Amino acid sequence: MTETIAPARMLLLDDARLADLRSRLDGDLAPQWRRLAEQCDLYRRTAPPSEHPLASITYLGPAAANLALAYRLTGQRHYLEEAWRWISAAVSFDHWGRAHLPDHDLDAGWILHGLSLAYSWLGEDLDPGRREALRAKLALQGERLYDFAVASEGGWWSSSYWQNHHWICHTGLATVGYALGVPAWTERAKAAMGTVVDVLPADGSDMEGVVYWRYGVPWLATYLDLLHDAEGLDWWDRCRFLARTFFYRLHQAAPGYEEIVDHGDCHDRRSGHSVALYRILAARYGIGEAQWLADTVADRFFWREAYESGVKPGVLPEAWAELLWYDASVAPVDPAATVAPQAAFEDLGLLVHRTSWDDDATLVSFKSSPGGGHTAWDTSRRIDAERGWDTLSAGHHHPDAGSFVLASRGAWLLVDEGYSNQKRAGHHNLVLVDGHGFAGEGRYHVYADAPPDRTADMVDVLAAGGFLHGRARTGRMYPAELGVESLERTLVVMPSGRTVVVDRGHAAEAREWIVLLHADHPSEAVDLGVPHDGVGAVVDDGAVRRVLRNGRAGAWLTTHAAGGARAEQVVTDVAANPTSSTPSLVVTRRLHTLRVTPPASRDLLAVTTIEPFDAFRPTPSTARLLPTERCERACGPDSSENGAKRPPTTEVGVDLGGGERVYLAGSDGAIEADGVTALARAVLVAGDRVAVVGARRVELDGRVVVDRTGVDADAEVTAVLPRAGQP
Repeated sequence: MTETIAPARMLLLDDARLADLRSRLDGDLAPQWRRLAEQCDLYRRTAPPSEHPLASITYLGPAAANLALAYRLTGQRHYLEEAWRWISAAVSFDHWGRAHLPDHDLDAGWILHGLSLAYSWLGEDLDPGRREALRAKLALQGERLYDFAVASEGGWWSSSYWQNHHWICHTGLATVGYALGVPAWTERAKAAMGTVVDVLPADGSDMEGVVYWRYGVPWLATYLDLLHDAEGLDWWDRCRFLARTFFYRLHQAAPGYEEIVDHGDCHDRRSGHSVALYRILAARYGIGEAQWLADTVADRFFWREAYESGVKPGVLPEAWAELLWYDASVAPVDPAATVAPQAAFEDLGLLVHRTSWDDDATLVSFKSSPGGGHTAWDTSRRIDAERGWDTLSAGHHHPDAGSFVLASRGAWLLVDEGYSNQKRAGHHNLVLVDGHGFAGEGRYHVYADAPPDRTADMVDVLAAGGFLHGRARTGRMYPAELGVESLERTLVVMPSGRTVVVDRGHAAEAREWIVLLHADHPSEAVDLGVPHDGVGAVVDDGAVRRVLRNGRAGAWLTTHAAGGARAEQVVTDVAANPTSSTPSLVVTRRLHTLRVTPPASRDLLAVTTIEPFDAFRPTPSTARLLPTERCERACGPDSSENGAKRPPTTEVGVDLGGGERVYLAGSDGAIEADGVTALARAVLVAGDRVAVVGARRVELDGRVVVDRTGVDADAEVTAVLPRAGQP
């Protein structure tokens, strides 16, 4: 085995800390102790496998850690004996992991971590024979994992800095290295994790999505905690990702906090909380909102997630960390009192709007970025060019640039597909071109081997004051043979939650542009000649009109497209095996897909309005297109005198009702409409406020709201302003 040195003391614990923890088990740590004791009792009432199953055995690691900590805190020998029952099962297996990369992947990382903590915490209280058997097995498995990491450097998890396998396996290697005193292993982990800390996005966003955030990010905290304890190195401030990532997770909580926004690979909509991670982020960064969410989850959501989550080992085995990471000095802070309900995460091109932090709020989440996000896309290419490596490994990032989801009144209305192995743009609320999605799709890692210019981004961002505006540029994502010269989606959400989506595209030759809207339940057509929900008959102007209902949530969906459009409601089934370590695990989701298809054309201009309403007390649809000076019917079937379609270069105006209006400029950056004259990319009016995007001059109802025409051309204004301007 690699050269060893004697460990100085127990990992994460010394006499002073143990004394402090023991003194608080019936005080402020009583809830955490109860969680740990209940988890240990669960182990007592179940049994570890006698033979290695085909499925994953990651859970053996935290089982050992939980029972060992309970013993160290109480001295009660039954915890030690129970710990050995679970440890001995892992020790008895020749290899850790059967279905995928035995000894070299997640099973090895998880079990090395948990059994190494148990080895350290149980110490000499283990009988000599047992202790030697455990030490020898840890040494063997540590050597196997270390050798694989070295041999595979530049490929797979060994150098996949933005991927959970990297974090888990290197943390497992570090833990066994500290427990057995093997500097080669701890230094290997430190070098790898040091790169991770420096290259993760500073805005805290995670390209793998919330479920893998919940699964993987706790390991970053675990490593930093170990490093600080074992070597006195404090990397918490160095890791800007961890300092901000709670707020990424907070804004990806569905209204009510229990469910999640499921961008990326998400087994389900409940696997999103880690009480332990919230505790340590609260402790290390003084985030009272993280403490509040930890309390809320522990009190209200914990057990439902534990039993409905599709992610294993799940939340229950984190009991040991919940206790060790709790800092009672950080007071909980309700995010509703401190956190704005709109947010932008630049690295992932992720924009989030909610009407409030109330449980029945409307939420929209909209995203567009290169594979892995901007930092991973650019940095991986630099590293790969320098070293000849392949570091991106963005297999959990879907082909979803330009997609969005929407929830309202406690239910989902427009959705993503969740988990998929053969990832497709057609599983998202996107635009297909002649039935095709993104280049490279139809496989697990859509972005592997992609050329450097196959990128998407999000520009013209405003996320403040109850308004959201962003423009996703996605044309480069489509196969070159389609001749897509541009495709952009502008999405606007107003303070009421009413949403406007404008799709503009141009191709070298006529193409069939298909706008997709996915829901958990089928939409229904609105009968144009029959009053509906107290509303009079709808004017037949060539628009596609549908209604979505899901429990208390409802939404009117209206799409105006140049030349009209046809609508088709179809079923899209998606199935996936989330983990190669458990081949029998399959998750499925059925999407009910509305396909809106204008006549084939070189140009696309489609305007979709989404008006959420209370399905128990429905209100009418009030959205209507506004005439503009240069194109009175930008999207109508008779958009010119001879019925020919006009190019999608004109501005778009929408009156949403309730005093909310949306004006979006065409390609010339100008808006001319009734009451509005502007050099701006967007003017959004709501009551006594106006939001402007990229504005140099805005005149609204005879008053100048913005005038930067006499200053530097770069002096554009993007802000929320009082509607009353200069007379």
